[in-house]
Amino acid sequence: MAVASNSLASFTHTSLIQPRRASQSFPPISLSLSRSRSLSLKLTHESNSVTRCSAGGNTSTGEDTPIELRYPAFPTVMDINQIREILPHRFPFLLVDRVIEYNPGVSAVAIKNVTINDNFFPGHFPERPIMPGVLMIEAMAQVGGLVMLQPEVGGSRDNFFFAGIDKVRFRKPVIAGDTLVMRMTLTKLQKRFGIAKMEGKAYVGGDLVCEGEFLMATGSD
Repeated sequence: MAVASNSLASFTHTSLIQPRRASQSFPPISLSLSRSRSLSLKLTHESNSVTRCSAGGNTSTGEDTPIELRYPAFPTVMDINQIREILPHRFPFLLVDRVIEYNPGVSAVAIKNVTINDNFFPGHFPERPIMPGVLMIEAMAQVGGLVMLQPEVGGSRDNFFFAGIDKVRFRKPVIAGDTLVMRMTLTKLQKRFGIAKMEGKAYVGGDLVCEGEFLMATGSD
């Protein structure tokens, strides 16, 4: 039994060592090397698991923070008073509440707080308040106006019109309580003819709800 045991130990030692030497000179094709690789992968997996557990223990999940303090507010690049100085629209048709990003003559991102007090909800619809799609388009066009009615572009609030729209898609309904986040980007400007083309996308909670291509007619005093 002792002799057999020693033979087995010698065989096991040889089978474990030999492939390791072979792997230094030849491609890893032996069964023993596959086991070694599996062992290596297992150890790596276990090491990663320990690392993740350690990181999880040291990282706060935010559950201890009150919900009202977890989410930062949108920044204010233009407030409602500044918007009113640029856009000619007034109640009940001013559909932009705040500009949160502005790149002169290039793009703007603005928000519309959709509330149950909006004057269109009593009729659209009494039992299910949904923001009309045409008003979403109008709100996006007003954001486009904020891009165009600037000295950098040469637009005029006295001669600026919504001329057309293509490829409109409504992806999800917008309801009372939502915050509509709209991005308008200038894609083409022909100052000679007073024509501007823009790409618009609107989101609620990161989900795309509306998109389209806008055509604006601009002019100067």
